[in-house]
Amino acid sequence: MAEPLPPHSQSPPASAAPSHESASPGQWALGPIAWLEHYLPDAFVFALLATFLVFGAGLFSTGGRMAPLLAAWGKGFSSLLAFTLQMAMVIITGHVVASAPGVSRLLWRLSSLPRSPRSAVAFVTVLALLSSWLNWGFSLVFSALLARAVATRFAERGEKVDYRALAAASFLGLGSIWAQGLSGSAALQMATPGAIPDSLGHILRCGRETCGAEGAVPQMVPGAALLPLSHTIFLWQSLVSVLVETLVVTGTMIWLMPTGGQARSAEDLGITLPTHEPTGGALPGASRPGEILEHHPVLSSLIVVLGIGYLALHFATAPRVIEAITLNTVILILLMLGMALHRTPARLQQAFAAATPAVWGVILQFPFYGGIAGVLASAHLNERIAGLFVGAASQGTLPPLVGLYSLVLGIFVPSGGSKWLIEAPYVLEAASRLHVHAGWMVAVYDLGEALANLVQPFWMLPVLGIFGLRARDVMRYTVITFFVLLPVVMGLTYGLGLTLTR
Repeated sequence: MAEPLPPHSQSPPASAAPSHESASPGQWALGPIAWLEHYLPDAFVFALLATFLVFGAGLFSTGGRMAPLLAAWGKGFSSLLAFTLQMAMVIITGHVVASAPGVSRLLWRLSSLPRSPRSAVAFVTVLALLSSWLNWGFSLVFSALLARAVATRFAERGEKVDYRALAAASFLGLGSIWAQGLSGSAALQMATPGAIPDSLGHILRCGRETCGAEGAVPQMVPGAALLPLSHTIFLWQSLVSVLVETLVVTGTMIWLMPTGGQARSAEDLGITLPTHEPTGGALPGASRPGEILEHHPVLSSLIVVLGIGYLALHFATAPRVIEAITLNTVILILLMLGMALHRTPARLQQAFAAATPAVWGVILQFPFYGGIAGVLASAHLNERIAGLFVGAASQGTLPPLVGLYSLVLGIFVPSGGSKWLIEAPYVLEAASRLHVHAGWMVAVYDLGEALANLVQPFWMLPVLGIFGLRARDVMRYTVITFFVLLPVVMGLTYGLGLTLTR
């Protein structure tokens, strides 16, 4: 069973270790990393500041009319409560699956496969990226536990492997391809009825000018999905970018992996690793008759059968399998898988309790972003910002410009995709005016959003406690990966985008 995740605001204790690392990769990055850690406020503070910023801009744009802006803010604030719960459930159920005893035993066996330091970091990197494509909440825990298990295996064999590099490798999925996968919040919002305001419908009217040359999105109706996943994460261009990023990130970590005297094992850092296969932690049995069903798998098994039956019916009756994948189906699949792996209601409840600390930031921040989006639409600020993009970009350069914009904003607002609620109106408006594929603009946003996580430690904090490390211990690797990946991503947004324009 994975340890309960610490709140994002807590930073794990620093390891007592000597500082003779002049030849260590990424030493030059420590100064900027320390600056980020010291001066950047919490993401929630940015949400509050952004609220006042859009109110000020809205007052200027509407000639000081406060009442309509307040009404739009209040309506927007409450309009995303359902989506907030959906995103919280995606994160929680991903953690629940990763912490299951069966998964823990699986990763313990997987940890025995790498036999050299470079193969170890490549192994952890690839599995971290692939698991993040499936679900970033699952990957966050699964990859961290895998990296620690690999370090334990090397220690048991008396071999040295750099513990910091393994920890960094476990996080790289969230810094590259997670948002282009099945838990990418922007793509899922666009594919889930009711998850995005209906006011976006006028931007995405059916037609080759908006939807691109590969087919049309169905005519917009209230509550309908705006863009199916076949037009976002399952575009062949998106899949190519995932493959390219996977190769580049893995190659970069192999290159960066310290060996010999430069490698710092967990023991060198004063960290004690587990020395045996995880068992999942036995729960006490029923102490009274009323607890018998809590500790028996019969109820969970029956619910899983019902869930499988519904999912089979749902996918069988959908026009296309890809279009049947929404936030709701992802949540149900993960929940049923979690129930099957934990077997009893008592174990499932324990796993949920351990995972819920990871979602407080989502629950707190998302309604504020909904309010901001409401003010933007009410004051027509989205149209003005879209005009700035249109004036500064062409059909070919809009994708990389938006990707870079999303990256910069993501460094200061590490929102896990929630800022798409703010960006979608003016980004998609600009795409419509310049006849750029709307689904590719979602993918471009995802590419930039993920890159920001390599230089912003916000999302690292939940798992650094598992390793007993500080953000700066792993960011020497993630920052270098960022600078290697940045030109690659900008090139992909431009080059692949050209294949989707008219």
